[in-house]
Amino acid sequence: MTHPAIKKLLLGITGGIAAYKAAELVRLLVKQGIDVQVVMTTSACQFITPVTLQALSGKPVFTDMWDASIANGMPHIELSRNVDAILIAPASADFLSKLVHGGADDLLSTLCLARDCPLMVAPAMNKQMWENPATQRNIQQLENDDITIFGPGAGEQACGEIGLGRMLEPEQLVKLLSNTLQPKLFAGKHILITAGPTIEAIDPVRGITNFSSGKMGYSIAEVAQAMGAKVTLISGPTALQKPYSTDFIAITSAQEMHGAVMDNIAEQDIFISVAAVADYRPATASAHKLKKTEQAFTLELIPNTDILSEVANLKQPPFCVGFAAESEHLLEFAEQKRQRKKLPLIAANIATEAMGKDNSTLVLLDDNGSHTLPHATKSELARMLLQHIASMLSLHS
Repeated sequence: MTHPAIKKLLLGITGGIAAYKAAELVRLLVKQGIDVQVVMTTSACQFITPVTLQALSGKPVFTDMWDASIANGMPHIELSRNVDAILIAPASADFLSKLVHGGADDLLSTLCLARDCPLMVAPAMNKQMWENPATQRNIQQLENDDITIFGPGAGEQACGEIGLGRMLEPEQLVKLLSNTLQPKLFAGKHILITAGPTIEAIDPVRGITNFSSGKMGYSIAEVAQAMGAKVTLISGPTALQKPYSTDFIAITSAQEMHGAVMDNIAEQDIFISVAAVADYRPATASAHKLKKTEQAFTLELIPNTDILSEVANLKQPPFCVGFAAESEHLLEFAEQKRQRKKLPLIAANIATEAMGKDNSTLVLLDDNGSHTLPHATKSELARMLLQHIASMLSLHS
């Protein structure tokens, strides 16, 4: 099963200080191999110049509905017919209102009205403007009209105030864009995912941990959400940005992860245990920093609860997926783990080839044998893994 890829994108830029982020957004999109055609409103040109976007996209930027360079004199038709999707980023409050009411008084609003492809918007405005009932009514109507809303995010704004209204960062938008046309295989399903490492305290400043970056688990969370799932992500400490719009629970230790999983497992349809949970923890953690001495130091370790096994052995367990990171005998050890924990599916990889990397390889093992996924980005692997899960559960788009 393949997913529809966005190869040609029309990027619309409207007037707002967040327009400066469009430069980085175009750079990242082009880096992904996407053909980007930029269209700007007159107001957008007050914040960033067409020359900048032309240099980054490698294509002329259109601003005028009467542009004579379009042979038939209809840029509002020609520009929207040759792209897979339209993204407006930033989308100002005024432009959102135009979309709701079918406004068509400039090139960008007119081509949105005349489009025959998916439309996505990334709102950006002051928090009071975002919270205004008129804006919220407009957002609801846009969603009813099958226009996808990306954001906004929360944080400090150019005006100095803090709250919702910031345009999502370019990196977030690129990820959302790549996922947004996914078939909604998991619509109505609840998926609980664990990710990242755990840290088992020795004293207030030291702990036992591992090299897990959390990238695989976060990628699965992002793609699962794009496929329509209600996602809860329980994560150990990572340097990653929380996936947009997931229910997120931050933990530190294996015991905390166990508690968070068991508190949330009842309503889940699928449990994907990606986290590299520490197998052991110190029998006792010192309340104060242990001082270095010249003597040998012995640390007693006791086993942590096996979270995945406990969930898989519930009276009515969700569909459980495990991960096995091995250093040798990959298929043998992964299959032993699958059988021991009574799992329908396990994803295996060589630890040194996967931990902390952006690209990896996975082998899926189930009752029908092994299925090797190609070397790919973790987002692509997440997509293939979830498609395999959907096929096992007989979920179809």
